[in-house]
Amino acid sequence: MGAYGIWGLLPIFFKLLHAVTPVEVVSQRIIWSLALILTLLAARRSLGALVATLRNRRLLLPLTLSALFIAINWLVYVWAVNGGHVVSASLGYFLNPLVNVALGVMVLKERLRRGQAIAIGVAALGVAIMAAAALTTLWISVGLAVSFALYGLVRKLTPVSPLVGLGAETMILTPLALAYLVWLSAHGGIGFGQNAYVSSLLVTSGALTTAPLVLFAMAAQRLPLATLGVIQYLAPTLQFLCGVFLYGEKLTHGQMVSFALIWLGLILFVADSVASARRNRPAAS
Repeated sequence: MGAYGIWGLLPIFFKLLHAVTPVEVVSQRIIWSLALILTLLAARRSLGALVATLRNRRLLLPLTLSALFIAINWLVYVWAVNGGHVVSASLGYFLNPLVNVALGVMVLKERLRRGQAIAIGVAALGVAIMAAAALTTLWISVGLAVSFALYGLVRKLTPVSPLVGLGAETMILTPLALAYLVWLSAHGGIGFGQNAYVSSLLVTSGALTTAPLVLFAMAAQRLPLATLGVIQYLAPTLQFLCGVFLYGEKLTHGQMVSFALIWLGLILFVADSVASARRNRPAAS
């Protein structure tokens, strides 16, 4: 609940940074995330695992790919929030579990249950209506869903712990982030250091990146996947409510129909997942 609650309320935080360019926000997020992750790894005496991961060529390539996907996801999300497209961003995370299932079928050759296939078909119809009704913002929803799903797929196939993997990804991205910030500073456009308020928010972005990922990793070890699958919709629901009720974003008729179909698909998907988990639960001895 803590992880998905933080993710769901992130639009409020990023709206406070509306005066800072999205690329700088993401760059600062990378650097301050790395600082926090290195502190946590040092406290757990796991810095050696990070160094070993970065020296392992078989791990470095997929982690570079996952770093690229998460950087794209962060950049699109921050741009969408500060561009007044919080609702479109929330749609991306409603779609994400269904994209995960589709990738599982196409890449991992997993077989769909009938309930899953129906759920994906209903949601796909919703996306088609969204494409016809709001083509200019469709790329936000699809871009967020696909980039995060590809990130999850690569991380699933890469044998590295969550915190060490995130540390490696931020290490890979840090040179690019630093280079951009140096260039931005030389051209007088950097937001960090302009005033204490903005600077403190940018530093805090590191904690708001790392903390929910650590909470999620802890929860994933303790909760059934079906439970996690239900709770994950808390984040896009909160984002959607923020967009509509806090920031006054208007829903078109096409978006309303699209959201209704996607939510119906999600309800069918969750119901099928819960039913499957119950069927596969071992009988009490």
